[in-house]
Amino acid sequence: MESRKSKFEGENMMEWINIFGAVFIAVIMVPNIIFTLKYKDGFENKWNNKGVEVVEQIGRFGCFGFMVVNIPGTWFGWWSDEAFAIYLIANVVLIILYCVIWIICFRNNTIFKALTLSIIPSVIFIFSGIMSRSVLLIVASLLFAPAHILISYKNAKY
Repeated sequence: MESRKSKFEGENMMEWINIFGAVFIAVIMVPNIIFTLKYKDGFENKWNNKGVEVVEQIGRFGCFGFMVVNIPGTWFGWWSDEAFAIYLIANVVLIILYCVIWIICFRNNTIFKALTLSIIPSVIFIFSGIMSRSVLLIVASLLFAPAHILISYKNAKY
């Protein structure tokens, strides 16, 4: 009796994992982890909207996952080597900017800080989804971005 071959047999497992996306997520998390360690009581959510919060969390975890895991049939890779280089350079610049703003604005609770530190990761996720042609990352980032920016703005405003 002949065994059926897996649909994914022979595929390079490295195509399933985006190591650069994993590094980008890890670096983005560093300032957030430092904040959590410094302020053990955590972030006070002054604007409670459960619907928006649920959409944000679904989008957040989707973005984290799909920045790292490429699911065949939903991820089509970079158009060219140049597109991949642009993906790397743009994300490195955005992540450096994110970390610098975190450092400069660490103690401040301003609308500028709230917006920049919510817009930059949103742009990273949307841009990464477009450049890597990841349908699921694009969908997750389109859920995450408006919800995250709105929550950040509302909390800074109150």
